[in-house]
Amino acid sequence: MENGNSNTSFLGKNIYSISGLVIAAVLIVVINLFSNLIFSSVRLDLTEGNIYSLSDGTKNIIDKIDEPITLRYYFSSKLLGDIPSVSNYGKRVKELLVEYEKISAGNIKLIIVDPEPFSEQEDQAVQYGIQALPLGDGRTKAYFGLIGSNATDKEAVIAFFQAEKEDSLEYDITKLVNQLSDNKKKVVGLMTSLPMVGGAPSNPMMPQAAAGEWYILTQLKQLFEVQTLETSVEKIPDNIDVLLMAHAKSLSEKTQFAIDQFVLKGGHLLVFVDPFSEADAPPAAAQQNPQMAMNAVRDSNLDKLFKAWGIELSAGKIVADRLAATRVGVNTGQGAVQAVEYIAWLTLQADNFNTDDFVTNSLKTVTMGSAGHFNILEAAKDSPEAKFNKTITPLIQTSKTAMELEQMQFRFGVNPIGLLQKFVSADKKFNIAVRINGLSQSAFPDGIEGQTDSIKQSTQPINVIAVADTDMLEDKFWVNIQNFLGQKMAMPRANNDAFLINAIDNLSGSNDLISLRTRGRSSKPFTTVVALKREAEQKFQAKEKALQTKLNQAEQKLNALQQQKQGQNAAILSLEQRKEIEDFRAQQVSTRKELRAVQHELGKSIEQLGTTLRFINIALIPLLIAVFAIFMGVRRSRRTPVLVTAK
Repeated sequence: MENGNSNTSFLGKNIYSISGLVIAAVLIVVINLFSNLIFSSVRLDLTEGNIYSLSDGTKNIIDKIDEPITLRYYFSSKLLGDIPSVSNYGKRVKELLVEYEKISAGNIKLIIVDPEPFSEQEDQAVQYGIQALPLGDGRTKAYFGLIGSNATDKEAVIAFFQAEKEDSLEYDITKLVNQLSDNKKKVVGLMTSLPMVGGAPSNPMMPQAAAGEWYILTQLKQLFEVQTLETSVEKIPDNIDVLLMAHAKSLSEKTQFAIDQFVLKGGHLLVFVDPFSEADAPPAAAQQNPQMAMNAVRDSNLDKLFKAWGIELSAGKIVADRLAATRVGVNTGQGAVQAVEYIAWLTLQADNFNTDDFVTNSLKTVTMGSAGHFNILEAAKDSPEAKFNKTITPLIQTSKTAMELEQMQFRFGVNPIGLLQKFVSADKKFNIAVRINGLSQSAFPDGIEGQTDSIKQSTQPINVIAVADTDMLEDKFWVNIQNFLGQKMAMPRANNDAFLINAIDNLSGSNDLISLRTRGRSSKPFTTVVALKREAEQKFQAKEKALQTKLNQAEQKLNALQQQKQGQNAAILSLEQRKEIEDFRAQQVSTRKELRAVQHELGKSIEQLGTTLRFINIALIPLLIAVFAIFMGVRRSRRTPVLVTAK
């Protein structure tokens, strides 16, 4: 009887266990269906920088779309699936595009295309301007780009998504959407005292390229409508989207007031000023007269406006940077030319640019001549300016190995060798280009004579980019131009045109587009490994440089011995030469051993670190979970009471 009860009890427990599993399975299915229905639009982004969430600026631009936009995303998933870095980035782009479509209330339609080789879809990708990526034998091509179109058949394209530009992915897509939702070509108003515009067109078939026109302006005209304004203008036309000022000097109060009101009304400004413009050479007559040349006005400033916006051009000061110095040839006399680092001509590179701003984050090199710098002003607590919240962001800076030079040193020519010899670092960075954003008051709070109705302060954030150099716009500083059959052939040496176009492109957008900033990356580099590798490489380069120095010294010694070799000392000197060669060879072998040791240590350190990281990522977490499970099991077994059956 007791045995029967035991079997019945065991059977009941099994039934309860099976019923519990069935109920649990049903609950899981029901909960999943319920959550998909109720929470399908709810997303939680816990990534650093919220890289899977759209910015408020993007959302505002999408909300303002008043006509349908179609986005065709071309991604060769089958062909690129075996390349993890590209495949993962392709999924990242797709997820972001899906988010655009989801929040657009039907105004954005996303079409995903996986073009097969030699198919009609591939032909369409090529026709749209999507860049082909050759694979394998070169005949098979993959595609990874985006084409957007609107109801009026206007098109915009991202030819290829570069993983290196992931931090600007949202900006690039939002800019494309913004272009399609605004069909009007942007108008740039150019105000300058420089001979940028040139004369009549040299080629009647190319009226947009005037004779003597600076190439950077020719580039600008291909993308924007450029309208020239006199430096005496008393009102900025209402159709101007971006005001471009390039060394507009000696401006009247009325012209400055017009600029002030344009900015306060919401107009966007890109201004190039200069403490000493090399491009603004005085007339030939003045050059023959030292007094006239000395008195010629070659600087430009917007001092009153700048101070209202929170910055100040350091008047009469030119920045010199030892690390960014440009190598030039200097005539030292007797026809000899010496290569010298000219510290007042700057070749600025990645470390000098703000990588968080879309105007500068893609630049590689920018060249400048006798540039100035801006001081960022702090408003006194009790001053009227204190209530205006402005953000001033450096876009281009010198290195810390920089100093100020007096402008007067450059008026009658300068000796690069002398400047280099007298260089003393100020151990601080100087701001060459800055972005100003935020609310501001007028530089003319009481207005000016004859203007009774004026804006006293902005009602929306002002957007200004100020650059303390104008020579960077002149051809000779960044591009080689050759004329071939009446057409200009350009060979750029720097990205000066990219900086100008990026700035105009950014400022010509809405405030929502300008508000976007770079985002994080979905793939995180091993910064410790990178730092270790960089440190070892620097050490290796130092050793390599030391070896080269020893080689040069030995060669100089050998040349000196060869020149002294004559008469009775010839045999002795030859022995000295052989001794010198033997010493150098021994020294060379020793140094090469040290170089190999550094390389070996580099590889060993990185390999050890990689092993440690692999252990942490692959084994450590499961190991900790296993240890915790064993601990809990042992603890539970100790707490389980022992049942004693009474006989």
